[in-house]
Amino acid sequence: MDREAAWMSHLSEHARKRLRQVHTPWVLPEIHDTGLAGADRRPRRGGRGRGRHGCRRGRHLCALSADRRGGGLRCRSSRKSRRGVRSRAIGFHGGALICGGGKLVGFSACIEAGAVGLPTWSVDYRMPPRHPYPAAVEDGLTAYRALLQSREPGEIVVSGSSAGGNVATATMLRAKEAGLPMPAAMVLLTPEVDLTESGDSFTTLADKDPTLRSLRLVNELYAAGLPLNDPRVSPLFGDLAGLPAVIVQSGTRDLFLSNAGRLHRRLLDVGVVAELHIFEGRPHGGFGGTPEDEEVVIAVRRFIARHLGSDIGVERAPATGQ
Repeated sequence: MDREAAWMSHLSEHARKRLRQVHTPWVLPEIHDTGLAGADRRPRRGGRGRGRHGCRRGRHLCALSADRRGGGLRCRSSRKSRRGVRSRAIGFHGGALICGGGKLVGFSACIEAGAVGLPTWSVDYRMPPRHPYPAAVEDGLTAYRALLQSREPGEIVVSGSSAGGNVATATMLRAKEAGLPMPAAMVLLTPEVDLTESGDSFTTLADKDPTLRSLRLVNELYAAGLPLNDPRVSPLFGDLAGLPAVIVQSGTRDLFLSNAGRLHRRLLDVGVVAELHIFEGRPHGGFGGTPEDEEVVIAVRRFIARHLGSDIGVERAPATGQ
């Protein structure tokens, strides 16, 4: 078998096609560019960001209910078709800390519910340029307090992907400082926990991830004058002791791979129960609906089921993508 035929032959054709895509470099405006002022606006009615009342992720179907108001904060809520589950997840969407809000949060709620297998509140947290740090974390804490009013801490899972992994982790560190009880578990999917981008993968995978490039300019916008290594904006450097059990996920083509590996080591060093799942060939955000993406869902659900002590519907792992 020649090298081209053998390359990633254990992955699905869809996944290999995704890895062959050429990334178009981003052209970001300067931080002082007033054109950024509309970056955090809500999508127009009927626009591309328009929410839907139902969506499907693989075999996981969920529907959007009415907006939930968590202490004055808007969250979009999704519910699984299977009823009778008391546990809830609170999710934080990705989007480089500057986008993904508004009606897109409804779509995020569907994705998050499909991944964790639980009814999910997806927090529509405030973002730059109008609302840099600490607005997002303050909104996360408000939503978490609101959910604690109706659920026991052991019935709650906190999740975040990419930039949402930053906000989720920073929110839990703030909750710990405030003396709030910790949830049953955390799910951090390729989390952006180091805004300094000092990990090795930011060099070795700089031109290998088809999804992502450096976000330093945006990170500075979010930090609003704080040093990028400040634990408040880069929770990798915070006091992680006392966090609940955490599952961290990344892939061998993910620009944030070092974030995941370093976070996992730091969690173990302070006695936190933590799992690290690295998936072959997976870029930031996944492949876009392949059997390999389903493996992530299964790993996450198994982890949550163990720490919630309840059945959340874990399917048999697919045969492909091993």
